[in-house]
Amino acid sequence: MALKLFCLVFVLHSATVTFSFEPLNPEVEALISIRNAFKDPHGALNNWDEDSVDPCSWAMITCSPENSVIGLGAPSQNLSGTLSPTIANLTNLQQILLQNNNISGEIPAELGRLPKLQTLDLSNNRFSGSVPDSLSQLANLQYLRLNNNSLFGSFPVSLSRLPELAFLDLSFNNLSGPVPKFPARTFNIVGNPMICSSHSSEECSGTASAVATLSFPLDSYQRKSKAMKIAVGIGASLGSISLLLLFLGILIWWRKKQKLLMISDFNDRQEEGMTMVKLGNLRRFSLKELQTATDNFSSKKILGKGGFGNVYRGRLADGTVVAVKRLNETTGSGELQFRTEVEMISLAVHRNLLCLLGYCATSKERLLVYPYMANGSVASRLKAKPSLDWNTRKRIALGAARGLLYLHEQCDPKIIHRDVKAANILLDDFCEAVVGDFGLAKLLDHSDSHVTTAVRGTVGHIAPEYLSTGQSSEKTDVFGFGILLLELVTGQRALDFGKSAIQKGAMLDWVRKVHQEQKLDLLVDKELRAQYDKIEVGEMVQVALLCTQYLPADRPKMSEVVRMLEGDGLAERWEASQKNAHKQSQQKQAAGEEDMDDDHAIMLRAIHADDDEQQLEEMELSGPR
Repeated sequence: MALKLFCLVFVLHSATVTFSFEPLNPEVEALISIRNAFKDPHGALNNWDEDSVDPCSWAMITCSPENSVIGLGAPSQNLSGTLSPTIANLTNLQQILLQNNNISGEIPAELGRLPKLQTLDLSNNRFSGSVPDSLSQLANLQYLRLNNNSLFGSFPVSLSRLPELAFLDLSFNNLSGPVPKFPARTFNIVGNPMICSSHSSEECSGTASAVATLSFPLDSYQRKSKAMKIAVGIGASLGSISLLLLFLGILIWWRKKQKLLMISDFNDRQEEGMTMVKLGNLRRFSLKELQTATDNFSSKKILGKGGFGNVYRGRLADGTVVAVKRLNETTGSGELQFRTEVEMISLAVHRNLLCLLGYCATSKERLLVYPYMANGSVASRLKAKPSLDWNTRKRIALGAARGLLYLHEQCDPKIIHRDVKAANILLDDFCEAVVGDFGLAKLLDHSDSHVTTAVRGTVGHIAPEYLSTGQSSEKTDVFGFGILLLELVTGQRALDFGKSAIQKGAMLDWVRKVHQEQKLDLLVDKELRAQYDKIEVGEMVQVALLCTQYLPADRPKMSEVVRMLEGDGLAERWEASQKNAHKQSQQKQAAGEEDMDDDHAIMLRAIHADDDEQQLEEMELSGPR
């Protein structure tokens, strides 16, 4: 009887286990298949757990508020192996960033089954085979980089049918055949040895690599070269006639001048029916085109003013609305150096970074062209009505953190922003955070005669070591990000905090005091009207205080900041920081020294009390406000 009872219990338990079994999340299954197809020598994907039901906490994964995987980004991780076709099961993917690895094999045709995909970057890998025609099904694809691989076969004519494609780079592969007319505003096809113009009647050969993009200047130059040879022949035969020799000299001088103009200004010349030529990965705009777009830089078109220059709202001839930044500093950098640095910065592509559409460089002008951000900056939205809700503020914080993480740890070369603040965090149509102006400090540094003393930024956001020495690092950005978090919580700008001059810029000291007294309700923006989560507010304030510690070495890296904002490791880091602060306080008390944080507050107040320090006033540096 006991044996029967045991068997009955066992059967019932098995049935319960069977019926309560939950199938794996299909996104988890797809990601595990992708991981298994890769070789990961540095363990970048080690926390991808096949027993997990939610991949949103995994490294290199971005999720939507609904916990759907919308981003797979693992650039520069030395991954090899192949890209699994099961990636097509991540049907909500909007971004794939796998550049600068060693991935080989063919590009999966299944990528064409990702209806929401907007960015696909597989550049600088070892992909071979042809470009899949299925990519032409990606109706929302805006950015496509397949350059520096070993792709071969006919040039993918199907890509010319992508309606939203704004950027295409197929350079340095082994593609052949005619090149169609692309709707993409920017495309690069150099380095393919057997491409030819779509209008060419001759067979494509290995010498035709430049014909598709440079047919106009080459034809023009050949005609001029032929005329010059005739002129030289006439001059030689009539060498005794000094007048003709003089004429020949003038003719040669004129042709050299025309050749230089053609090299430097060819992109400013357009004829009806001719596609705008692209240099590298960016569109080079003519000055006349941007003058027309902005009504000759009318004051009525100004979106914002800052230390780097004014930003104008512009409308291009095709109806595209853009933001045009007119830089103040135009001396000290040659056109070639400026163009090289602009193109290098354009390689920093991330959903939380403001993408650069193009530029204009003349002897007197330096202009940068960005997408127009209809929702302006975080600084402007914090003052606007209706107020940003708490969930949106959290999403802004995490998006800005991911953008800075990319600049610091995933971008090659690393970029330090040096002016992280609410005015430089822009908001797209869906209020997603986009970090702006991340390349301007780098662009203009080479013109500074004494970089270590030329402090750029905004008082109240500037880290103490940068303010005192002029030397910046990624930890300088971490400090500015901490102040940004406090601005999101309080709804106040750091510079505007306080009623008296002695209180200006002292937000950090006030927050520390209120947090110590556990009166967090005093911190929260009154416009939120209690519609927020107190625990989440407390956690964000803790992250902000960790980011704004006096010593750079005590501040977390942006990768740690992202994890803490996602809810991982904050408690441990906060406890360790409190123990360290207590230890330092005891040491300083024993030595009879003042607290360094108090010194920092005194220094900031003194700066604000000095009206003559014009170079350290607040500067609104980028984007629509």
